[in-house]
Amino acid sequence: MSQYSDVTFTLGKVALAEPCCVPKALLQVSDLSIAYGDRKVLETVSLDIYKGCITALIGPSGCGKTSFLSSINRLTDLIPSATTEGTILLDGKNILDRSVDTLSLRRRIGMIFQKPNPFPLSIRRNLELPLREHGLKERKLLREKIEKALRDVGLWAEVKDRLESSALSLSGGQQQRLCIARALVLEPEILLMDEPCSALDPISSAAVEELIIRLRGRYTVVIVTHNLAQAKRVANYAAFFWMKERVGKLIEFGQCQHLFDAPSDALTAAYIQGIKG
Repeated sequence: MSQYSDVTFTLGKVALAEPCCVPKALLQVSDLSIAYGDRKVLETVSLDIYKGCITALIGPSGCGKTSFLSSINRLTDLIPSATTEGTILLDGKNILDRSVDTLSLRRRIGMIFQKPNPFPLSIRRNLELPLREHGLKERKLLREKIEKALRDVGLWAEVKDRLESSALSLSGGQQQRLCIARALVLEPEILLMDEPCSALDPISSAAVEELIIRLRGRYTVVIVTHNLAQAKRVANYAAFFWMKERVGKLIEFGQCQHLFDAPSDALTAAYIQGIKG
């Protein structure tokens, strides 16, 4: 039996994600604070991200969820005014340390954005480019890795005969799965997903959600979602963020089912029940 729970998602029926059997912290976040210029957006967040599990970040817009997500692979570095404090340990090393090579870090920690963003290139080139960027040149190996990534996201049968076609000719749902394949082709340990279904129609959203569930166990996934039903379906763990005194704060973190069914904080309960948010 796998160490991680096996969950099937069926339209019209909610199958809850169980917590991982033996949770092991892959990322340890301690006292993380983020500011843009003089405006602090997140303050003293501490939590563990467990290996092979899906962790959902929930809470209203503007409470720092995306900033938290972006700090995990140092995308906050691309914002000149951004400053981060605290630690994020991966393999015992603080990845916020300026000596960390961000190119290598982002190979280990992939990012999927809210809106599909394929490059205006062929389907093949979308997957080949990051591999070549990281030094892979051998054509046979390139072909093998591209096929594997497309199979992993369920796209191979749909695109194998048109790999030279523009990625922009794909549907929205296919484009998002291609973007996930583009992250997977580098064989990362962690996938960060910022509302990956919010720009998609319901059918495409369901396909991406099923894909996320299939990734459990093989990858560690951190997903921002405003869809509470989705969070409850896919996540093993959930973190609830809220604004207090105009600063985003972590209110509650724990096993997803427990957080939804028996939240410890009144704010969490009010948000889940739709009273606040």
